[in-house]
Amino acid sequence: MGCYNSIVIEAPAEKVWDVLRNFHDLSWARNVVTKVEIVGDKPFFEVGAKRIVNGTFYETLLSFDNHAKKFSYSIDDGPGPASKDNLFGYVGELTVFSVTDNNSSFVLWKTTWELEKNEGVAQFLNPLYKALLQDLKTYII
Repeated sequence: MGCYNSIVIEAPAEKVWDVLRNFHDLSWARNVVTKVEIVGDKPFFEVGAKRIVNGTFYETLLSFDNHAKKFSYSIDDGPGPASKDNLFGYVGELTVFSVTDNNSSFVLWKTTWELEKNEGVAQFLNPLYKALLQDLKTYII
């Protein structure tokens, strides 16, 4: 089970990655994210860094690869269908690819999970990812 969302942004991959790479900074997501609380003292790029998004999504950084321009994270708890009582084994992965034809970027936001007790996780999360990617594009261009 999972979600697959992507967007093409007319900017170099390095510029897009510069915005996305900071796990603790979602200021680019102005229409979706109102607050990010950093939990603990791990830097944004260190595995185990934690954040709380909008007071409801508890997330942990699982991997960070600056060279490959990607990171993965877990949702440890969240609202509704994303709650720990409903969702198990969630992993989100953000990757920025260079489109060499026109020096733009392809951003892939792929998510998987092992189990959902009640259906509705994809229907709940897909609109959020689409809105986040649109915010990213607007922020960069």
